[in-house]
Amino acid sequence: MIDRLTTALQRSRADYTEIRVERTWSTAVTFRGRRLESATASEDQGGFVRALHAGGGWGVASFTSLDRLETMVARAGELSRAVTVDPPIRLADIPPRRADAELDLDGDVRGVALADKKRLIEAYNGVMLAVSDRIVDTLASYRDEVSEYWYVNSQGTALHELRPEVTLSGTAVARRDGTIEKGVESIGLRRGWRSMQNREPGFRAVAERAVALLDAPMVHGGTYPVILDPELAGVFIHEAFGHLSEADFVYENPQAREMMTLGRRFGKPVLNVGDNGAAPGLRGTLPFDDEGTPTQDTALIREGILVGRLHSRETAAAMGERPTGNARALSFRHPPIVRMTNTYIANGTGTFDDLIRDIQLGVYACGAFGGQTMGAGAPARHRGRAARTD
Repeated sequence: MIDRLTTALQRSRADYTEIRVERTWSTAVTFRGRRLESATASEDQGGFVRALHAGGGWGVASFTSLDRLETMVARAGELSRAVTVDPPIRLADIPPRRADAELDLDGDVRGVALADKKRLIEAYNGVMLAVSDRIVDTLASYRDEVSEYWYVNSQGTALHELRPEVTLSGTAVARRDGTIEKGVESIGLRRGWRSMQNREPGFRAVAERAVALLDAPMVHGGTYPVILDPELAGVFIHEAFGHLSEADFVYENPQAREMMTLGRRFGKPVLNVGDNGAAPGLRGTLPFDDEGTPTQDTALIREGILVGRLHSRETAAAMGERPTGNARALSFRHPPIVRMTNTYIANGTGTFDDLIRDIQLGVYACGAFGGQTMGAGAPARHRGRAARTD
């Protein structure tokens, strides 16, 4: 495959061209209550070409058949010429890489029968249902995916990867009289079948939490000090700060540029925040981003001071900084944009008891169903791009 993509690159007349091809296998099984709601298996394949002429915009083309590869390379080059961009798009330099990278498949899910996956999540669903007769509904889901990935560009990078991903989630709903409470837990890893075994305690805890909340006291309205557990703190830093660190958002948004000035204090000296796309096994982990830049641990806040942001090659060149390996595409149907990987708050030096020692009455907030924030405007994600899908 790499040889075929390299041959197609050599026929491009653009100043810069890159090609991604992906083949993805995925399965999913969901139980709702005691009923099997869905069980699916699918396979998807396609590619994406992105071309750039000096002074032009991005020309992009996606395809689902390799028979269209050469045509799409030519079309992307034509589309780049059709768009004039001022100032011109530049790409920060990165060393060319050649790699054959395979993340830990940890029991390749492609070798496991769909019936076995059904039995696994059915058992976990049964664990939630067995906790109490107060559990009136459950939702248990298993999903896996393995993508074989090829990437080449006209600067000499050639990559081949296998990218696994598995997710489990459980939701339990408890009811007593007119009171309804819910427990939710999920896990996502860049691993495989073995990592999904022996997860019964987590599913049991979901249902036990829902039942326990039926007896939880009401909180009186007022202003309280709040302590966040690691999960909820992670959601906050992701939504309220992580998206603001994505440099395409900062570059295109004057309000964001003013807010995200390097050297500005964002917190006390104990606060350290980063984004690590190279952390082993996590859902946002990959060896390279979708421009061929190695992923890394990028410091964003150090001792309370803003020291960095997340970049693609384009935004790094535009802002005079270095690429961080954060150019990621949803699939072969989409161009790479700047996206977080594994964003984190670094550990401090105190204990939980230290956190609550001087709090007489407060709230300990645990877990999250998701979240969003009102930022400094909507990001303009694709500057100077003409697209073709075939």
